[in-house]
Amino acid sequence: MSKIRIFIVDDHQVVCDGIKALLSGIEDIEVLGCATNTVSLIEKIRGAYIHISLINIYNPTDIEIENIRKLKSEYPNMNLLILSMSKSKSFILKSLKAGARGYLTKDTNRSEITEAIYTIRGGYDYYAKSITNIILNNYLKETDPELLLIDQEEKRLSTREIEVLKLFGQSLTNKEIADRLFISVRTVESHKNNVMKKLNLRTTVDLVKFAITNNIIEF
Repeated sequence: MSKIRIFIVDDHQVVCDGIKALLSGIEDIEVLGCATNTVSLIEKIRGAYIHISLINIYNPTDIEIENIRKLKSEYPNMNLLILSMSKSKSFILKSLKAGARGYLTKDTNRSEITEAIYTIRGGYDYYAKSITNIILNNYLKETDPELLLIDQEEKRLSTREIEVLKLFGQSLTNKEIADRLFISVRTVESHKNNVMKKLNLRTTVDLVKFAITNNIIEF
């Protein structure tokens, strides 16, 4: 199997060197180089095939969002993994809509970066748990239970299913949810399975993707 080809974008050489050092020694990953910004990245990788670009963003502005969009347009097959200190809902959602396949926060570690790289290379999106919870909790808070519909009537979530989903989004365990709602753990599991089945989803990340793709969250 060929190595996962990585390029890093950061305007601080010491940070680039640090990320390269974190990923060194991982047999399946090859860091090909660093670029100071997305314009420089396009110049450096022209004609090359890069699996993932890890983009370090210090200043979360609309200019950065436009840079992500342009980069994705120029290299549609290259996956973009964002690393940022920002946990702004607006910036996170905009970056994902612009084409990013993953989002990590600055408190990430070698293990999580590696997991994100393997997950994205495998064809799936990857969000840090804190980011997933921010998006999911906001989605559930802003969505009127009476309006939580997809297209077909049979996919409507019941009031109880929404309650379970909200608590699930707060990272509560099945037992904690059961205690909170005065129901059994088996009933909690049943509600959660029904929610995922109705939405045709497999994971919490899938639910977040659904909310973003269908413009359920406004920012």
